[in-house]
Amino acid sequence: AIAALLAGSAAAFAPTPASRVASTTAVSETVSDLEELAGKLNPIVKFYDPLNLSGQNFWGKSEEETIGFLREAEVKHGRIAMFAFVGYLAHANGVTFPWAMTLDGTPFPQGLSPPDAWDAIPDAGKLQIFAFVGFLEFYREVASGTHYMKGGKVGYYPPFDASFIPGGALNLYDPFGWHKNRSEADKAAGLVKEINNGRLAMLGIFGFACEAKIEGSVPALKGVIPAYSGEFMAPLAKSILPALP
Repeated sequence: AIAALLAGSAAAFAPTPASRVASTTAVSETVSDLEELAGKLNPIVKFYDPLNLSGQNFWGKSEEETIGFLREAEVKHGRIAMFAFVGYLAHANGVTFPWAMTLDGTPFPQGLSPPDAWDAIPDAGKLQIFAFVGFLEFYREVASGTHYMKGGKVGYYPPFDASFIPGGALNLYDPFGWHKNRSEADKAAGLVKEINNGRLAMLGIFGFACEAKIEGSVPALKGVIPAYSGEFMAPLAKSILPALP
């Protein structure tokens, strides 16, 4: 996930490679598109891709398909980071759900830092969260019509209508129907704002994590973010993977 996050962020500033792989797929994500988008996202920095990710061919796919993947990854990780940033602030200020955390009535923990609060969730609860996220990922891949690597809309999420879920469900892409009558130009401008906010949120949540593990690594947060002795990269109390010899 971290690799995709970093790849997605860099891809939006990618330079034009010397050689290009011909693509037989009609897609809209090209280096020229990235050049135009980068100017809107940051008129000062503009194009910047030190790893030349936009010139790569992931899994033997074309350059354009790779760019589509990276752009989708950036939008997706930006959205998750915005949730994480707000969630961190909420829990750090003692805001929790009003209901019990588990079926036996155990309440959500109070007085813990956000990462310590995550560690306090039983592994069974964490696995349910992972399963739900996995379902959302699967549904995005199979129910979106044209795939984002084939020219589909980056960041789109298909609605849970009655043809897939009996009775339908909340439309995660536009839950309140605010975007139905927006022009395409307005939607494009909104996506630029979302990408910039997502990038800022990614930096913000990483700043929280860095200061929690390495005191003073983010001077502006020293003394503000409590230390965390756990492992960010070990989400479960007991690994489900076999132990290495």
